[in-house]
Amino acid sequence: MDVLRVQLLFMCIFSLALAFVVPSINAQIPAPAPAPTSDGTTLDQGIACILMLLALVLTYIIH
Repeated sequence: MDVLRVQLLFMCIFSLALAFVVPSINAQIPAPAPAPTSDGTTLDQGIACILMLLALVLTYIIH
């Protein structure tokens, strides 16, 4: 009978602990990620890289 009483006490404490913990798990919904934006710097860097490669090739050909 004592084992049953200990198990009942443990289950009561466990259920009360879960009653307090489980609602706090979903307390806040994470904010959605912002939409990706392009400010044109990637395009500018790509054009600059191509122009530098062109200058390197022209320098190699001329010399």
